[in-house]
Amino acid sequence: MSYETVIGLETHVQLSTASKAFCSDAAAFGGAPNTHTSTISLAHPGTLPRLNKKAIEYAVKLGMALGCNINRRTYFDRKNYFYADLPKGFQTTQDRAPVCMGGSVALKVPAGQRTNPVIRIHHIHLEEDAGKSTHDQAPHHSLIDLNRAGVPLLEIVSEPDLRGPEEVAAYMEEIRRLVRWLGISDGNMEEGSMRCDVNISIRKQGSSTFGNRCEIKNMNSMRFAKRAIEYEVNRQIALIEAGGTVEQETRGFDVAGGVTFSLREKENAHDYRYFPEPDLPPVVLSEAYLANIKAELPALPAETEQLFQTRFGLPVYDAEQLAQERDTAFYAQQLLETAVVQYSGKDLSKTISNLLINKLLPWATAENKTLQECPVQPENWIEYAHLIESGQLSASTAAQRLFPALLDHPDKSAALLATELNLLQSADSDFLEQLVEEVLARFPDKVAEYRKGKKGLLGLFMGEVMKASKGKAEPQSTTKILQEKLK
Repeated sequence: MSYETVIGLETHVQLSTASKAFCSDAAAFGGAPNTHTSTISLAHPGTLPRLNKKAIEYAVKLGMALGCNINRRTYFDRKNYFYADLPKGFQTTQDRAPVCMGGSVALKVPAGQRTNPVIRIHHIHLEEDAGKSTHDQAPHHSLIDLNRAGVPLLEIVSEPDLRGPEEVAAYMEEIRRLVRWLGISDGNMEEGSMRCDVNISIRKQGSSTFGNRCEIKNMNSMRFAKRAIEYEVNRQIALIEAGGTVEQETRGFDVAGGVTFSLREKENAHDYRYFPEPDLPPVVLSEAYLANIKAELPALPAETEQLFQTRFGLPVYDAEQLAQERDTAFYAQQLLETAVVQYSGKDLSKTISNLLINKLLPWATAENKTLQECPVQPENWIEYAHLIESGQLSASTAAQRLFPALLDHPDKSAALLATELNLLQSADSDFLEQLVEEVLARFPDKVAEYRKGKKGLLGLFMGEVMKASKGKAEPQSTTKILQEKLK
């Protein structure tokens, strides 16, 4: 506890463009090795790059969503290093004039951590990915697949503002939600569409001086990243406590052993011999271009959460769940807005939210479909919620019987199906009074105990009435009649 963990992240997001960053080769994931290549991505002599306009647009969208300053004049540089899966012998990237500067990410972290920390962004730059090296398919050989070489990436570089693995996980989840929301990346960490390099150092509590940092490369799983951070922090503390020093280096993470290991000394910028890319002209972004992109931006997740809370009165948890994915949020908002119009004065918001979170979203996940692909029309789900809210149908009966029935018969209305299945509850006073009198007549001793002050027995009577009515007794009316008869 006498040490503070200091973490900065370099997050790589693969953009969902059809083609690569500087040529027309397909940028799709998968495919047989070395089939998404051409003379350009293979770096044949005399070939020249051409910038993918959509990649710039996506970079600007993310920058605007994160509150960055957009560079009106940006250009590319060559980052020189040699590796087998880098065909050109250099990476086309941005060093001195990245497309986005500044910005921040607001976090929500578990209890016990800092309250809603804001993580500053240093910059976001556009670059190309390298290929993929495989070391386990042939003994004594490394196999190279260049399908990924040249795929456009955004690298989001944070300031060293993170203070532990929980904040790292929250930061990565928020970035993933945002890039998916904007439609610029699928954020699939398993396929490598999103990964991060974690820069970790420690310092004494209260110190303002940074310690030497170690970079853990290519973390594509939040579970592994948390394990790697925990191990590395303990390793660095143990080194300092033993009188040693932390060497600035690049490390890998052994998933099986749960330990980090040294790869090489940490490079500095001069090691890469950056210089301006001579084959690509500067990119000049006009005010009209930026204004058009800004006009196309959807309401962002935080704004949508706030809308669910203020306009529809939903709890914080519900608002967060419904704003995880843009398509889900849009579907939910349409349902809630339509319900307000159709049932003016009758608030169905919480019932609709429960339906979405507890039934429709699990159904969509199980069926691998979006909510928009659900065969049941939205107005039927609103009627479903109205039957519950008006007391005509119990929430449990609706969930267990009416929900699957609607999916099986999407052409029928919720009210019609509930009637056909004999699910509707009755508030008829004569019907309920007869049931109550029959139940109380069977339990005279319990009635006497209730009248002597054992009020908890009301639940027993209520359960017996519901059983006798086969779930058709409307609860509020039944409770009122029970209480009157028991006086």
